[in-house]
Amino acid sequence: MNKSRKFAALMLISGILSLFPGMLHAQDEDDDEPHGLYLPEKRVFYGGLVAGANFAQVDGDYFAGYHKVGINAGGIVYAQLARHVALSLEILYSQKGSNSNLGEPSPANASIYIMKYGINVNYAEIPVMINYFDKRRSHFGVGLSYAKLVNSNEHIQVDSSGIIKTFDFNTAYPFKKDAFDFLVGAELHLWKGLFLNIRFQYSLVPIRTEIPPPNYARADQYSNVWVVRLMYLVK
Repeated sequence: MNKSRKFAALMLISGILSLFPGMLHAQDEDDDEPHGLYLPEKRVFYGGLVAGANFAQVDGDYFAGYHKVGINAGGIVYAQLARHVALSLEILYSQKGSNSNLGEPSPANASIYIMKYGINVNYAEIPVMINYFDKRRSHFGVGLSYAKLVNSNEHIQVDSSGIIKTFDFNTAYPFKKDAFDFLVGAELHLWKGLFLNIRFQYSLVPIRTEIPPPNYARADQYSNVWVVRLMYLVK
């Protein structure tokens, strides 16, 4: 599963990037279009702010669903490489993890009922993407991100044969300090410098190597996130 996820991610990025040479060739035919990414005049750099929410889960625990909601906010800079193509770099504060208040029996031990479970992992994140802008200034892109763990915590409450127990696994089973994701996303141009951004990102490597006992979690764990944000590029 680990290798197949990495292979699928790399194939997706390679496939989308293979479309860019054709786009770059086609854009030369649009000489009557403005040269700027979202302004009539051309610039090398465009900067702005982004703010929105992460809807996250962790593949590798016993709970499915994007029930963990966290902040995704920071700054972004575009460097225009060609008429419709720009490289973007962001510096973000990004909250990810997993959350469930709907209990269920542990698949590994029927005598243990997991009542509540939550993972909070907060990162300083730097995504880098290559983006293609269409005639309406909407754009899509693919890329990679590096994230540094700021802080984390993990809690679980279980009913074990009628005895309620609460565990904090954060110290015994720490998360990695460094995380690497692949990204794919689209930005819809709403008005002037305002864009609506939807993005999907997934871990290229597990977010930790020390996994809690099988009564409470499965094997390698990966971050799985949908992002919905507003972006405003300033003049």
